[in-house]
Amino acid sequence: MNANKKYKILFVCLGNICRSPAAQGIFQAIVDRNGCSDAFAIDSAGTYSGHRGDLPDRRMRRAAEARGYSLTHRARPVSMQDFFDSDLIIAMDDNNFTDLMHLAPSVETSRKIKRMSAYFSGHSLDYVPDPYYMGADGFELVLDLLEDACRGLFDSIIREGIPSES
Repeated sequence: MNANKKYKILFVCLGNICRSPAAQGIFQAIVDRNGCSDAFAIDSAGTYSGHRGDLPDRRMRRAAEARGYSLTHRARPVSMQDFFDSDLIIAMDDNNFTDLMHLAPSVETSRKIKRMSAYFSGHSLDYVPDPYYMGADGFELVLDLLEDACRGLFDSIIREGIPSES
């Protein structure tokens, strides 16, 4: 791993109050458990700015806390700078993916955008559903999916090696 540059990952959902801050918290926990905190910078954002400044949804915070994750991120919208600063941008569903592709300022930056479902190993869904209107079971399902995908993402990055700047 490159000791001089942190590998920057941005998780993106619609409002940045459920899925993406949960992915950020889960991935951070995995990184911390593996002693790699100095190698990563992890953030989250939304394609919608209506929740700017809000903490994650209280139901997501409660469900995540029960699993040992602390979600303290404040919602923010994706910015143009995110496309340049991030090494990897992870979309929670196809709508987020499409929105990010439209926002990407160049073909080069659009290549950083990936679907979270690409990192599932134990689930057959092809997206992370928005739990906002799903009730308590929806938040648990999303956390299950994100734990699986975040482990897969971490393993993939470590296996491939974190690219260094030239």
